[in-house]
Amino acid sequence: MDKVLGPRYLDAFGYAARLHARQVRKGSGIPYLTHLMSVSALVLEDGGDEDEAIAGLLHDAVEDQGGQATLEEIRSRYGEKVARIVEACTDSHEVPKPPWRERKERYLAHLRHAPADVRRVSAADKLHNARSILSDYRAHGEAVFDRFTAKKNDTFWYYSSLVAAFQEAGGGRLVSELQRVVDELSSLGAAGRS
Repeated sequence: MDKVLGPRYLDAFGYAARLHARQVRKGSGIPYLTHLMSVSALVLEDGGDEDEAIAGLLHDAVEDQGGQATLEEIRSRYGEKVARIVEACTDSHEVPKPPWRERKERYLAHLRHAPADVRRVSAADKLHNARSILSDYRAHGEAVFDRFTAKKNDTFWYYSSLVAAFQEAGGGRLVSELQRVVDELSSLGAAGRS
């Protein structure tokens, strides 16, 4: 059956564009909206429904653009399912955020038991992030890791742990692709260390 994206999706696209209008990807200057568009597209290509695609557009809104108040606005505008997925894809509502490793370990533990719709949006997010890191690593080498809170080895640990958590929870096409990207990134990283 053909999927048609309706007015809710178009509204969510505009809302995401407004929320993230001044935000760029770390170290690249690329508009942040490109990431949100990519995540939403990956969700749809993996068979996700309109609610999941909307959550893909808004998955970083709570963390980056207003916390709990933004989550409540998402719930009001797009419904409980979208809000539940967005909240489950958020690794912290706290300000200031807890330490990086603590947040990531908590997120990994949560992911192993998350519903399939949450895992789909999360896997699409992590896949696009990993692809971006790999592309930038090919272009800029080790300097790419200067952009992030985590050091290179921590980044490799996190992405490898994500793959394991997703596989433990059931895997899927996005997870298989994430595994390939993480393997290539790890291989390049190992070559860079020698």
